[in-house]
Amino acid sequence: MLTLVLALQIALQFTTLAAGSQSGIEQPRTVTIRTAAQYQALWKEHDPAAPAPSVDFTKEAVVGVFLGSRMTAGFEVTITAIKQENGKAVVEYVERVPRPSGMVAQVITAPYHLVRVSRDIGTVDFKKAR
Repeated sequence: MLTLVLALQIALQFTTLAAGSQSGIEQPRTVTIRTAAQYQALWKEHDPAAPAPSVDFTKEAVVGVFLGSRMTAGFEVTITAIKQENGKAVVEYVERVPRPSGMVAQVITAPYHLVRVSRDIGTVDFKKAR
């Protein structure tokens, strides 16, 4: 007997809140933020000198990826898709690293990407694309 299982995937809309190479968060981390208090605490750790972008937590949530400290420039992280799969939201992201033969600035960086999504995304898993 052959059983066919279909995985239903629905692409979810998201908007970048902030992305870059200079975060105060020094350890690798993925985040799902559902309240203003959680968001303010994260933002205070991430960039205490700048105001946090506005988020309406009655309608939205925030998900993000922080790579942590890197010893050179040339590292980057990008959330490329968020898909609803089998009752979960799967956040797909790509991590870019400098080419071994490339020239990079000798500066400590901490790449990150934060996005705004619909509040009703449910359980969130993160998946690094290869």
